[in-house]
Amino acid sequence: MNIITGSTTALITPFKNGKLDEQRYAELIKRQINNGINAVCPVGTTGESAMLTYDEDKRCMEIAVEVCRGTSTKVLAGAGSNSTAEAIEAAKTAQKCGVDAIFSVAPYYVKPSQEGLYQHYKAIANSVPELAFMLYNVPGRTVVDISADTVIRLFDDVNNIYGIKEATGSLERTIELLSRRPELKVFSGDDAIDYPILANGGAGITSVTSNLLPDLKNQLVQFALEGNFAASKALNDKLFPINKVLFIESNPVMIKAAMYIAGLIDTLEYRLPLVAPSLQNIKKLEDIMKNYEIKGL
Repeated sequence: MNIITGSTTALITPFKNGKLDEQRYAELIKRQINNGINAVCPVGTTGESAMLTYDEDKRCMEIAVEVCRGTSTKVLAGAGSNSTAEAIEAAKTAQKCGVDAIFSVAPYYVKPSQEGLYQHYKAIANSVPELAFMLYNVPGRTVVDISADTVIRLFDDVNNIYGIKEATGSLERTIELLSRRPELKVFSGDDAIDYPILANGGAGITSVTSNLLPDLKNQLVQFALEGNFAASKALNDKLFPINKVLFIESNPVMIKAAMYIAGLIDTLEYRLPLVAPSLQNIKKLEDIMKNYEIKGL
């Protein structure tokens, strides 16, 4: 199994005239590679996966694998659904596309019990036993929390489940998980608290902000993993304003707007029900972006 750690980017999905902009998608991935990101994450929630067709899902993964082939950057693909059967199909598709690992968001809306979450993840992971598998916990979006007990049970019982993207916003949860299972790979799923999670034993991050600033996000992670915590914290502090403004509307609304302002995507397009941010929030974003050097394609 390819155990992915370090800096990873939750890729946006660029559209042009309502369709997947394949050329720009490939260019954005190359930019991530050129700025040292350890893995790219196609078709996660930041990639508007809930609004993509199955064919678009597959094509995004294929492009990511094609572009990353022969480089040191891996592909950690999204394979989640509120239907276990659909998530299994997504996982099998990801495996056929040649991704290095997958992560799967907790099933949204249905609000399963902890036993339901256990059986859901066990079934998905067992359907692709050779593929490294990460849980993805974001209760603010899914309205269900994968408890620490359930995470540890899955980690102990399922061979290919090796880590979790923790987006609870809770440092306490990370500390609890790692105090009980130090070998579990915990990723920060909240840009604002990347440094505290890494400093407390986290193995990496899955970042939204790194779509825009992959160089700084990668440096932040590498500093922390090397034990240079002062330098990592300094970067986390520097990035705090942009991290905050990128989440004043529902993700990925603001990060796509930032990418458009920076000239990294040609058109500002979303899939309904997502729409462009307010003019007031665009102004806030523009003002904060002036404080950062954003590298081009």
